[in-house]
Amino acid sequence: MPRLLDKIFNFLYPIFRDWGMSRNIASYVSLVFNIAIMVILAYAIYYFAKFVLVTLTAIFAQRTKTKFDDYLIHNKTTKYTAYLIPFFFIYKAVPIILDKYEYWEAVFGKIVGVYIVLLGLWITRTIFNALRDYLKQKPEYSDKPIDSFVQVIMIVLWIFGVAIIISKLFGIKQGELLTILGTLSAIIILIFRDTILGFVSSVQVAINDMVRIGDWITMDKFGADGDVIEINLTTVKVRNFDNTITTIPTYALSSDSFQNWRGMQKSDGRRIKRHVLIKSSSIRFLNDEDLNQMKKVQLISSYIETRQSEIDKYNEVRGIDKTLALNGRNMTNLGLFRKYIMQYLVTHPGLNKDMHMMCRQLQSTANGVPLEIYAFSSDKRWANYEYIMSDIFDHIMASVEYFDLEIFELPSKIEILER
Repeated sequence: MPRLLDKIFNFLYPIFRDWGMSRNIASYVSLVFNIAIMVILAYAIYYFAKFVLVTLTAIFAQRTKTKFDDYLIHNKTTKYTAYLIPFFFIYKAVPIILDKYEYWEAVFGKIVGVYIVLLGLWITRTIFNALRDYLKQKPEYSDKPIDSFVQVIMIVLWIFGVAIIISKLFGIKQGELLTILGTLSAIIILIFRDTILGFVSSVQVAINDMVRIGDWITMDKFGADGDVIEINLTTVKVRNFDNTITTIPTYALSSDSFQNWRGMQKSDGRRIKRHVLIKSSSIRFLNDEDLNQMKKVQLISSYIETRQSEIDKYNEVRGIDKTLALNGRNMTNLGLFRKYIMQYLVTHPGLNKDMHMMCRQLQSTANGVPLEIYAFSSDKRWANYEYIMSDIFDHIMASVEYFDLEIFELPSKIEILER
């Protein structure tokens, strides 16, 4: 190639000398013509390379099953690669054209060399962007922080690229340049603090599998409550359920507390944990008349008969005086209601019977006795989950009066005034 370039750019000077031009004039005129020829050839090479690369890539993309080459076309990788070929031509042609102009040869050689390095980095970036887009379409990679990995790789490449550019511009050896950068590391760390923290956090997030794209996370400090839609080197984007976007610093995921609902979404059920407050003054023992009335409740009729038989036998053996309800063993309306709710939960079609299920009484409060439902809905979708939970508590609140119980409510202003 050097011999061919010599023939292309060195044939004009002898012709101009034969025409009677002086050495200086012939040199400058041939220089102008050579630059024009170089520019024209560079444009011709660019358009030819662009046509060939784009055409071949398009044909290849149509004939292959993989979509990676489609993403290369979408990210204009072939277009930028076509730019690179004529600049290699210019890089080789400049020393020949400016052979007698050492200063300008050095200047233009450095400029072209810097542009080739920058273009090479840009082409590499488009390739990694295409790889990122390709991997995001794969189910096994759709929840991985691909953006963070691409950004980390590009930062490393840009550091090496800048080092090469500086060494070319100022004639500094790359080893010496890295030594200088090492001494300036404190300033570099200060300037790129968030980037460095984001890089470390991205590695921790990826290794520990703390967050994936598509996870539902809650982070009260930043007002985030929704699905993760993007993870990159410096930020994590969360689409909240009101369709607003919250941006969280990546390093906050490793330094602050947040809630990830992935475990719930992957489990067999979504937890229901809610209570109602029973007015303590409405709790009482049940007599035989009450129990006979309660036997009409089908879910607990057999339980009442069995339980009543056990209690009567216990009291009879021990000669318990039942003229006073307090003596011996007795059933209470709250205990029976608790058993009824448990049976109701067991028969409810929306609950997972293979997971924990209970109706429990919590520590009494000034506002009454908390009766808590602890169970898991088989449907984990938000709307269906809320429907199942509401359906259960609708039934609980409607059935309280059948057990002669009351739900605690704060008195209204009218009731206070009447008192």
